[in-house]
Amino acid sequence: MLAKRIIPCLDVKDGMTVKGVNFVNLRSAGDPVELGKRYSDEGADELVYLDITASYEHRKTFIDLVRRVAQAISIPFTVGGGIGSVADVDRLLSNGADKVSVNSAALNRPQLIDEIARQFGRQVCVVAIDARFTDGQWVCYEKGGRVKTGRTLYEWAHEAQERGAGEILFTSMDHDGTKNGYACDALRQLHQQLQIPIIASGGCGNASHIADAFKTGLADAALAASVFHFGEIQIPTLKQHLHTLGIPVRL
Repeated sequence: MLAKRIIPCLDVKDGMTVKGVNFVNLRSAGDPVELGKRYSDEGADELVYLDITASYEHRKTFIDLVRRVAQAISIPFTVGGGIGSVADVDRLLSNGADKVSVNSAALNRPQLIDEIARQFGRQVCVVAIDARFTDGQWVCYEKGGRVKTGRTLYEWAHEAQERGAGEILFTSMDHDGTKNGYACDALRQLHQQLQIPIIASGGCGNASHIADAFKTGLADAALAASVFHFGEIQIPTLKQHLHTLGIPVRL
């Protein structure tokens, strides 16, 4: 059985790591390069860096930060925010990123997924989906959670897979920052409907929530932010806890 992955997520705005609740009320969490090095040293499996206002503000993702992160850490990392073309992807990979995460641009032009997978391989393409449970279904949002779309979670995730996505990063906007646990039912549905890995995001408050994402949600990886940034969960301790529960992790 493949080891489950622990992935700290660093939302970056104006060069600093930030964290909010339900995608708003942001507060600073520290320098993104220093945090990334700490997580790399502590045994994180991967990192995700998201330039959270890039799509909304129509900017390109921060190449200089990507270069500095690549020099500081020894684990794979994914970069997202403001990626709209294969040229953007090539620029990020050339400066040290291992994967890219696409969200708004892919919703607006799904062919982008095909293009990334064709040129760089599907392992490079992570499709991030931000969704909120509304009127009995999970509805997708774009522009950093600001704009409701006409797409729903499961049908969009399936299309993304068919177009060449290597992974789905699903964030429940309802759970984001609440520390009440992940949306395990939705994660399980994604696992059952798709053949590619699912990354759980949104709602982690303690180690038990991560265990639930793996055991109940059947996720392949668990992503979290504030619990790592503010020292509420230590990665080595978390991995030992998961190991004692029989969940395969890299120690």
